[in-house]
Amino acid sequence: GQAVAQLCSTIPNVTVFGTASSFKHEAIKDSVTHLFDRNADYVQEVKRISTDGVDIVLDCLCGENTGKGLSLLKPLGTYILYGSSNMVTGETKSFFSFAKSWWQVEKVNPIKLYEENKVIAGFSLLNLLFKQNRGGLVKGVMDKLLNLYNNKKIKPVVDSLWALEEVKEAMQRIHDRGNIGKLILDVEKAPTPLMANDSTETSEAGEEEEDHEGDNENKERMPFIQ
Repeated sequence: GQAVAQLCSTIPNVTVFGTASSFKHEAIKDSVTHLFDRNADYVQEVKRISTDGVDIVLDCLCGENTGKGLSLLKPLGTYILYGSSNMVTGETKSFFSFAKSWWQVEKVNPIKLYEENKVIAGFSLLNLLFKQNRGGLVKGVMDKLLNLYNNKKIKPVVDSLWALEEVKEAMQRIHDRGNIGKLILDVEKAPTPLMANDSTETSEAGEEEEDHEGDNENKERMPFIQ
């Protein structure tokens, strides 16, 4: 989402609507034009601001968000699914949560797409590179991105730096949507003391629930790049 917002800022007259857990709003509010709580009824808020809807919907969540995204499209608008994090199970997400998200996926009716003049598409970089042999296409795009980076028009947003031995904890932070930006694994970095015993979790509402036992011994992990 942060990358999308930065890329949109390189193009004139683009209005960006974003959704995020409420605890992330302060950190990302300047990146988008309009920001909403991901757990609120953001569909009505978007339609209130843009009556006709939007031209492009980028969805990395799937689940119930599929139907919401399609409902927000203008005629000739495009919905692009590039992830399905609502479908990923983890220590804080049960199989039943996964099943619920699966059944909430909108069943796309081709006739309805035809009648409403809407486009639905998918994007998987992994498959594009390794199953569909489009490395040359990806390299061309990367050249453009590096050019934008060298001209200081975009800048990677990094949440935190982790040792290779902490990959489990890093992945859990992603599953719990606790990160703002990317997580980096550094093979030369030593593990943070007591990180394996850190019991901080993030609830569905995006609020951190901490085990205060042994707080004085645990070190807080600060963002790698502000």
